Amino acid sequence: MKALSELTEREVVALAIASEEEDSRIYQSFADRLRSDFPASASVFDAMAEEERDHRNSLYGFYRSRFGEHLPPIRREDVRGFLKRRTVWWSPHLDLAKMRREAELMELQAARFYETAAGQTLDVGVRELFTRLAEVERGHERKASQLHEAHLTENAEAAEEAARKRLFVLQYVQPGLAGLIDGSVSTLAPLFAAAFATQNNKETFLVGLAASVGAGISMGLTEALSDDGQITGRGSPWLRGLVCGFMTAAGGIGHTLPYLVPDSWPNAFLLATSIAAVVVAAELVAISWIRTKYMDTPFLSATYQVIVGGVLVLLAGIFIGSA
Repeated sequence: MKALSELTEREVVALAIASEEEDSRIYQSFADRLRSDFPASASVFDAMAEEERDHRNSLYGFYRSRFGEHLPPIRREDVRGFLKRRTVWWSPHLDLAKMRREAELMELQAARFYETAAGQTLDVGVRELFTRLAEVERGHERKASQLHEAHLTENAEAAEEAARKRLFVLQYVQPGLAGLIDGSVSTLAPLFAAAFATQNNKETFLVGLAASVGAGISMGLTEALSDDGQITGRGSPWLRGLVCGFMTAAGGIGHTLPYLVPDSWPNAFLLATSIAAVVVAAELVAISWIRTKYMDTPFLSATYQVIVGGVLVLLAGIFIGSA
């Protein structure tokens, strides 16, 4: 994979063409979903989709005059740290508010892309084109906010606060949640395998501690190296990596700490394992609550998904440790 700074001007323009095409389709899908109940909002998304198609046509006309007919096969996923669209249009719970929030985020990311690309090119014509498109995308961001004001009766300040909250979710909640899920679930198998294989609290604690710290380091590096945050607006990669790594380690250590119960105590292994099981249940409920609050996932659905995964990993650890 290449970073955006490593692409040629030809590849950057081709990437912009592909991005505008995809965004136009997303806005058109929003318009189609809203048309029966919110025709005014559907018209706004129709207009935004049409403008994205105009951007694509302008970019392609510029590309043809400069580089010829053939577009290189470059996609979003081919560029390290480049913005990727979430498949929100598949969600059965997608409503006007969620569409508006997603549109604001899309336009913010698109504007940052064009600003970043304009700053990297040496060609005056390309720079002017990207600068103009960045200004237009900023205008789209304001237009998306107007949907909220017109239909949800909130003022501009509230819309700005909502935008800040979305960035907070991108920069902190998402990496933290990813770490908490990985730490709480992935460490269950080695911890309980060691517990049932040795039935020794001290040895089990050391295995759980090693698994938690190792997973924290691994997840932290993965998050930090996966996205530099310059285009997606997800903030400092190392700060996100620190959040993700810390939450991963915390998720594993939470159900490891009960094995500090001294082996000299009566029924020490049973006591530690019972406490660990209660901690695991609390962790899974906490994950479900966070997904419901910040990710718009219904609580029962989030709880079912997390508990099924956690129970399967837990059973795998117990089975292997008891073999």
